[in-house]
Amino acid sequence: MKNRIAMWAGAGFLVAGGWALYAVATTPPAFASGDPLLALVHLTCPIAILGKYYAISVYSVLLANAATYAVAGLIVETLRPRLHPAK
Repeated sequence: MKNRIAMWAGAGFLVAGGWALYAVATTPPAFASGDPLLALVHLTCPIAILGKYYAISVYSVLLANAATYAVAGLIVETLRPRLHPAK
C-alpha cells in the first residue's frame, strides 16, 4: 500500500511539473483568467487556486500537489478493499 500511495504522490508531482513546464513554454501570461485550460489546471492542481491570491513558488506547488495526491491516494487505497472485496 505504501508503494501505491508513493505512486499517487509521484503522479501529483508530475502533474504539477507538467503544468509548470507548460506555463514556461507558452507565451505570457500563461494562465490568464480567460484561458480555457484554467479549469483543468484547477482540477488537477488544486494549489493553483491559491496562486491567484498569493505568490507561491514552483517548488511549494510541486510539494503541495504531491501531498494532495498522496492524501487522495490514501483515501482511495483505503476504500478500495471495501468497494472490491476479494472473492
